[in-house]
Amino acid sequence: MSGSIWLPPGARPATIPAIPGQRTTPSWAGPDPIDELAARLDDFVAAAVHPDEIAALLESDGLSDDQIRERYGVKNSFALAEELYERVARRHPEPATPLQDPWRVSLLTCLLRGVLFALPGLAYVLGAAAPLPLLASALTGWTWNQGLAHRAYTWLGLGDERAAKRSLLLGAPTGVALGALVAWLVSGLADGAVLFAAGQSVYLGASTILLVRARERALLLALSPMAAGAMLTLLHPIPSAARLILLLGSLLAVTILGLLEVMPRGNAAKGRGELRDQPQRTRSRRTTSGPPLLGSFPYALFGLATGTLVLHAALADTLTALVLTLSMGPAEYLLHRLRSTTLTALRSTTTPTAFRRTTTRTLLHCLTAYLLTLLALALATGISPAPLLLLGAVLWTALLLQSFGAIVTTTAICCTAALTQTLALLTALTVYATAATAQAALACALLGKATAHR
Repeated sequence: MSGSIWLPPGARPATIPAIPGQRTTPSWAGPDPIDELAARLDDFVAAAVHPDEIAALLESDGLSDDQIRERYGVKNSFALAEELYERVARRHPEPATPLQDPWRVSLLTCLLRGVLFALPGLAYVLGAAAPLPLLASALTGWTWNQGLAHRAYTWLGLGDERAAKRSLLLGAPTGVALGALVAWLVSGLADGAVLFAAGQSVYLGASTILLVRARERALLLALSPMAAGAMLTLLHPIPSAARLILLLGSLLAVTILGLLEVMPRGNAAKGRGELRDQPQRTRSRRTTSGPPLLGSFPYALFGLATGTLVLHAALADTLTALVLTLSMGPAEYLLHRLRSTTLTALRSTTTPTAFRRTTTRTLLHCLTAYLLTLLALALATGISPAPLLLLGAVLWTALLLQSFGAIVTTTAICCTAALTQTLALLTALTVYATAATAQAALACALLGKATAHR
């Protein structure tokens, strides 16, 4: 909600003018002295969010409880503050300059990101392989890279770009090795499926680097030849050698771009010289261990759980995974729209109830808009809308809770849903409906608190 506990510079009255002549008892024959005081302090009292702010002002200006009883007929500064708070309507001043909204984002940019997320799926058109090693490798990559991206973003949030690059440089190859190892264990043979899965792991690692570094355009350009070749293949078959060249060419381009983003620049001596020139506080910050590794573990589990849910849906209908991937663009835009609207509500609403009502209504509007987008895609592709809409609700509310820091709770819900569906304890529709309802209720409760929007 708007307003602040602290009085902004320049808004504090110089003093509370004294009323000439002291009386042993208040005189009610003339104007009410509290009304006169309220008129003098109108701007400050109107902007106060609690009577204690007014009491602090009264005490700081030297009004004792005895003076307050003699002049205003109430027992102390807190009672006088409550009287002033009730007599003056809330009126929070507008800022002198327009406030920036960090959550505003272009719809076109988000739609293009959704297309970018879906483009790697065209690689399967060019290179066919046994599905099980690919799925196992993909699930491993989603899990590892989700945790890796969180750690890199945490370093960036701390202002240490060098540490973020270092974590990506060390973490991405580890994820590639894990993905290839899992594919080999599942296959049991070092065949073409394992090689394809290894290439898939390389792409996931390199693309994670580019996305964390906000290099979506570079990634789109690197994938364009492969995507064009896949679209051509759907219309007219092309030779196997050409398919291999297209796949390896795009993979090599993405890998090189990723390495260029995180490889150290300059020689070691120069780096040591820069370190010596830095202030002591900056050097000590760079030599600390940084955020704990366990802090990224819930995000890795989140990637595993949501990836498992999507894979189950993809095994039932391949187009489901494609539609969900394409919908991530509108989903991202609506998440930003919700954050922007709630930020505005913080400044415009004057009561907790009004703020809670606004955020709940905005959440329901954004979720409905996302589900309508999924419904349109389902009708266009001919897939069953019911499971798609329920799974979409699970994913969107999970991403919403994650963005507000409720990662442990949403990870627990998604992991339970994924395990339940894997063990076939309940039907997919029941699993999706239960998880979506729980997360939507949790989101409404969380977003209704002003402190959640820090």
